[in-house]
Amino acid sequence: MEVRLQQDETWEVLLARANDGDGAAFARFLHAVTPTLRAVIRRRGDGLPPDEHEDILQEVLLAIHLKRQTWRRDAPVRPWLYAVARYKVVDAFRRRGASVTLPIEDFAEVLPEENAAAPLSGRDAEVMLKMIDARSARLIRAVALDGKTAEEAGETVGMTAGAARVALHRAMRRLSDLAERMMK
Repeated sequence: MEVRLQQDETWEVLLARANDGDGAAFARFLHAVTPTLRAVIRRRGDGLPPDEHEDILQEVLLAIHLKRQTWRRDAPVRPWLYAVARYKVVDAFRRRGASVTLPIEDFAEVLPEENAAAPLSGRDAEVMLKMIDARSARLIRAVALDGKTAEEAGETVGMTAGAARVALHRAMRRLSDLAERMMK
């Protein structure tokens, strides 16, 4: 612990001198913090390919150079360095898309069926269908929930195919208006 305190104190002295214009102190500071930054990047960027770690280190060192005046002399250097490194690692993950690829076979037993409806969607649909007239609700049930064509749905309620399409369109518009009002 005492070694770390002495190290941080040295880093703080070097960075303070660097911010005062001492180029040699800044070079020593960068040389001194590089192994620690490399370890932080390796640990935080565990999901990134190892060859990207050195690129991130270079980005961190450049950011330190450009933003070194943002370090407050009354604050420790280590948390400031860690924050710079953390943000550069996060940026690297964002550039990659940070997607994780896993074989689907490992999860086949727990994945829902492809055509399975969301558990609340049926109940929500029924609540909304009760808010419109019965004939329109039967048309929508037949087409949207049962998968019938507009012609088939029209036959079930005694309408021609054209009339069923018009009634279905109007019913869907009423449901859409209801949904909008419910969202507000």
